[in-house]
Amino acid sequence: MKKKIKSNLSVFIKGVLMGVSDVMPGVSGGTMALITGIYQRLVHAISEIDLRFIPQLLKGDLKKSKKTFLKIDFSLFIPLVLGIGLAVFSMAHVIEYLLASYTGATYSFFFGLILASALIIFNEVKGFTVKDISLAVLGFVLSFLLAGLTSSSGLGIGNSLPVIFLSGLIAICAMILPGISGAFLLLLFGQYEFIISAIKDFNLLVIIIFSIGALIGILSFSKVLNKLLENYKVPTIYFLIGLMLGALRLPYGEIYLAEESIWMILIPMVLGFSLVVILERKLGRIVEE
Repeated sequence: MKKKIKSNLSVFIKGVLMGVSDVMPGVSGGTMALITGIYQRLVHAISEIDLRFIPQLLKGDLKKSKKTFLKIDFSLFIPLVLGIGLAVFSMAHVIEYLLASYTGATYSFFFGLILASALIIFNEVKGFTVKDISLAVLGFVLSFLLAGLTSSSGLGIGNSLPVIFLSGLIAICAMILPGISGAFLLLLFGQYEFIISAIKDFNLLVIIIFSIGALIGILSFSKVLNKLLENYKVPTIYFLIGLMLGALRLPYGEIYLAEESIWMILIPMVLGFSLVVILERKLGRIVEE
């Protein structure tokens, strides 16, 4: 029982960290899941969700529906979703304030976090081939180019319900990919401030439509990602490392524009780097024990 409580608390904390990351442009919740040792389990658990329990229930086959439903990894999803939800709703005000008032320092912290994540993951991968390095370079280039698109170049597509749905569908795919920030894609689509405001104001219609898009997106994309991790783990990890390193262009650009003092850049960067190292050494091992 004590071990189960410890495990659930660990997953909850990781959910909080993922939620905080997901509301930060330039930082991916997938990165946080990866460095805390929960990433592959999460992707696999999502890909294994079988929605056939719904039509089975509607047909009156309660026994079969219950059996299909109980295959879902609730020991992971319940504490994780609670942690993510708590973080997203409680941190929306905080992140908005930090980005507006301490832009350079905040993005310096993000920079250190992402850099340390990439280095730790690279250190854990044993061996590589020319193909692996090529995939890392490809990931770097794609992420670097994406990060070069600033929020000021947003697509100007409005805030209609179909746009909100598509934003949720696309952003959630980025949120489970280390190195690609779903919040950044929302910035690109011109939806970030609108979604953050909807969360702060508890606009149920917007939140529900966005969540439906996110649910469909994550259920579809996770199956592809799970297959890649099962059959091509090392090449996939190298591609993800490339994505993470390329994504550093976004926080670097914000740091440069902020024109902060060198200490306001270095101190948060070191703190972000150190936090990742501590999380990897402490939290990342709780579930594995």
